[in-house]
Amino acid sequence: MTEIISTTILLILIMDPLGNLPIFVTVLKHLNEKRRKIIVIREMIIALFIMLLFLFFGEKILTILNLKTETVSISGGIILFLISIKMIFPSETGKNNNISSYEEPFLVPLAMPLIAGPSLLATLMLLSHQYLYHMFYLVISLLIAWFFTIVVLLLSNVFLKIFGKKSVNALERLMGLILIMLSTQMFLDGIKVWLKN
Repeated sequence: MTEIISTTILLILIMDPLGNLPIFVTVLKHLNEKRRKIIVIREMIIALFIMLLFLFFGEKILTILNLKTETVSISGGIILFLISIKMIFPSETGKNNNISSYEEPFLVPLAMPLIAGPSLLATLMLLSHQYLYHMFYLVISLLIAWFFTIVVLLLSNVFLKIFGKKSVNALERLMGLILIMLSTQMFLDGIKVWLKN
C-alpha cells in the first residue's frame, strides 16, 4: 500500500498538473468550454496509452539497450533533479513558445511532452524494471495519478480562479522541492546498488 502511495505521488509530481494548468489554458483559450474538455480528455487518453506502453515494455527496452537498474536509477534521478530545478526556477520563455494560438492541438504539445514527457517515460521504464513482479500496483498508481491530473486539468479555470496564477506558481515550486528530494533518493539508491555490485 505504501508503495502505491509513494509511486502515485511521484507520478503526480512528474506529470505536474498544477504547473501545466496555465499552459493548457493558453493553448485552448480560443476554443469553447465544451470543446476544451473534449480535447483535454482526448489528449489525456493518448498520454495514458503512451505511458502504459512504456510501463509494460520498459523492461524489454532496458534489456535491448543492455542497461542495468542502477544506471537507469542514477540517470533517472539526474533527469528528475533537472526537471525539479526548472519547476522551482522557471524560465521566462515558457514551454508554449512555438504553439499557435489558433491550431487545435493533437498529441503535441499536450499529450507529449507536457503529460507523457521524457522524464515520466524514463521513470516508468525504471519502475517497470524495479517492480517487475508488482505491475498491478504500478498500473493502479499510474491510473490514480492520471485520473488526478485529468480532474485538475478539466477544472483548470476553477483552479486558476480560486488560487490565482501566483498561488499556482507557488504550488508548482513546492512540488519541485518535493521532487528534488525524491530524485536525490533515486540517485542515492542507484549509487548504493552500484557500490554493492
